[in-house]
Amino acid sequence: MTQLAFDPLLPWPFVGALGLLAVLVALWSFWRGLRGWAWRGLAILAAALALSGPILQSGARTPLSDIVILLEDRSASQSLPGRDAQTDQAVENLTRQVEALPNTELRHITIGDEGEGTLLGQALTRALAAEPEARIAGVIALTDGQGHDPAMIPATAPAPVHVLLTGQPDDWDRRLVIEEAPAFALVGQPVTIRVRIEDQGRVPAGAAQVTEDLAISVDGEQVQTVSVPIGQPVELQFVPEHAGQNVVSIGFDAPQADPPELTDRNNSAAVQIQGVRDRLRVLLVSGEPHAGERTWRNLLKSDTNVDLIHFTILRSPENMDMVPVDEMSLIAFPTRELFMERVQDFDLIIFDRYAVRGILPPEYFDNIVRYVQDGGALLVAAGPEMASVQSLNLSPLGRILPARPTGRMYQDAFLPQLTDEGRRHPVTSELPGAPADGEARHWGRWLRMAQALPDPGAQVVMSGAEGQPLLILDRVGQGRVALLASDQVWLWDRGFEGGGPQQELLRRIAHWSMKEPELEEESLLADVRRDLSVTITRRTMQDRPAPLRITGPDDYETELTLDQAGPGRFTATWDAPGPGIYRIGDGQITRVLALGPAAPREFERTLASGEMLGPLAEATQGAVLPLSEGVPTLRTVREGRRAHGSNVAGDWIAVTPRDSATIVGLSHAPLLPGWAWLLLVAGLALAGWLREGRRGAG
Repeated sequence: MTQLAFDPLLPWPFVGALGLLAVLVALWSFWRGLRGWAWRGLAILAAALALSGPILQSGARTPLSDIVILLEDRSASQSLPGRDAQTDQAVENLTRQVEALPNTELRHITIGDEGEGTLLGQALTRALAAEPEARIAGVIALTDGQGHDPAMIPATAPAPVHVLLTGQPDDWDRRLVIEEAPAFALVGQPVTIRVRIEDQGRVPAGAAQVTEDLAISVDGEQVQTVSVPIGQPVELQFVPEHAGQNVVSIGFDAPQADPPELTDRNNSAAVQIQGVRDRLRVLLVSGEPHAGERTWRNLLKSDTNVDLIHFTILRSPENMDMVPVDEMSLIAFPTRELFMERVQDFDLIIFDRYAVRGILPPEYFDNIVRYVQDGGALLVAAGPEMASVQSLNLSPLGRILPARPTGRMYQDAFLPQLTDEGRRHPVTSELPGAPADGEARHWGRWLRMAQALPDPGAQVVMSGAEGQPLLILDRVGQGRVALLASDQVWLWDRGFEGGGPQQELLRRIAHWSMKEPELEEESLLADVRRDLSVTITRRTMQDRPAPLRITGPDDYETELTLDQAGPGRFTATWDAPGPGIYRIGDGQITRVLALGPAAPREFERTLASGEMLGPLAEATQGAVLPLSEGVPTLRTVREGRRAHGSNVAGDWIAVTPRDSATIVGLSHAPLLPGWAWLLLVAGLALAGWLREGRRGAG
């Protein structure tokens, strides 16, 4: 191969200006009637041509093969009935046809599931960028057309793009759409989730209906079933019952019809709503002023999320100081309003060294008992009064206290210790500075406590003098009760003999009483990462929990054994096979887990469509054809011609041969040596001068 090229000695604008000057000089000479005008113009043109550096390029031309890109969509939506078989058949047929074309290579590109769905545009853009543009003869995409990155679809391509759609003409599907759902909600306050059931495709007569029964469950527990109209948005109300993650599962059964709907994977969805407490309302009743009273107040007031009502009884009924009530500056204790009318408004009631002195009548204590049984929380911090005839145990409140005082007080210093149950219970496990077996470290001592006998079923998590129960926890009905058999916790706050985790302990007791999920002694927690790996933590008071059974979409089922990570805490890591709703349980406790979006993105829209890739196919003279009518035949057409059509044999698509090549052994040689250009320019100039001079001689 030999061809002419240019390597200018001066910039092209200068060379072009010189050529223009030659033309102007020739025209001017012609206009003036000078006989040598043509020779002068040719001389300047020759000079301009010499400065343009004409060279001869010689080399061997090696033809390059054309490239046809075949994109195979193997995402989850392509696993719907019949689509995998269609794709396999089309791949086999097209591979055979491409291999039959002369000087043509086939590039297979497989598109799988990504964390954000089917990235069809990204795969197509990368495939085009990976090949030389001059060699791409065509692109064929085998897909259902449902991609999730439309902004990445290129506007054009260097060759025809054909889209062959999987699926059948009578495909149809019914799906649940979550239109609006909050990420956070206040505990005990109703929130609204807006949903819609919609039909896609050709709904058979047997499935055409006006309403659909929608089942709603919270954390795996069935709540209600409602009938909702198809195609219309419906608002569902849900009340979070606890702080932390609330998983609301919404779904309907697959309709019975022929043909059946494409999939039931989009018939249900899970919404994760984080329950938060607006403000914790705490009622603190101190029986008398004492050194530890301010400890409770400082603890509760330091938390900005706590609304605290604190009353201290400064004057008992037996005081005989003869001072008229109307002359006292003390605020009257609104006992009836608090303990009869407004008691349900509180999240926690604390009795701190309270002695029964007739200030609260028995019906008030009965109302507190009902409050706890209905889900309330009670914490009793006992002092010497617990061992006296003024003990709360002798009031109606004694029916729900987790221990019975014997009347004995320990007045000697003792070291608070964790019991075996305490090392497992979330309230006390891993408390900062907790004494461990074989270690000399310990918390600061307390100076007195009351002896109490715990009820059967109550949990003793801390022990005190002579190993007697110090902190006892129990459940009553739907509520919680905690009893601290000492009023000396304030010594830790003051740093006595090194102190202890007073603030953390009291915080945990209070939050356990109010049913915070992270402090449940029987709980199943899951930490989900973006790659769908899940770290599962099982907290239990048992020696070892049963293996976990995990069930999920498409009849997925597996069993997971937990390893002990600490007292009462067992963990395991599990990799989910894909997004969806999973149920995890061991027979005693069950957890519903939503991985990925509210509904699997791959099944949001399941009907095959050329809407996304259609504009690109049209811009490149390509076609969008259904595979249900067969695999089209493949042919070649010249570049710029329409690349699809039909005949008696069916539809056909085409690629455009590019006739690209690479040059090897390339060499350069000047068209004329420099001295030859000089002679040529000088000769032309001399000829013009002689021609003009001859006229002057005549």
